[in-house]
Amino acid sequence: MDNKDTLRPPTLLTVREVADLLRVHQRTAYRLIIDGRIKGIKIGSQWRVAESALMEFLNGGWRESAESRSSSEAKSKDAAKTGPEQLKLPLD
Repeated sequence: MDNKDTLRPPTLLTVREVADLLRVHQRTAYRLIIDGRIKGIKIGSQWRVAESALMEFLNGGWRESAESRSSSEAKSKDAAKTGPEQLKLPLD
């Protein structure tokens, strides 16, 4: 039997390992997982995250960050053109 033909299970990370890799508090990593932002699997009472799911989250975050930055730059340029909204008070 050839070893290349057998499927290898994904490397699974604990919540603590995810938190360490992201350099966030363990509770933050747990929230990201239970909110579904990072795909995970619950085994018994513990969560595990496939290494590929963590990389997918990171890659999605980079794209999202670049998109939101460009849209906020566009909004600031539009605001600069028109200026801030001004309200006129009655002086009677």
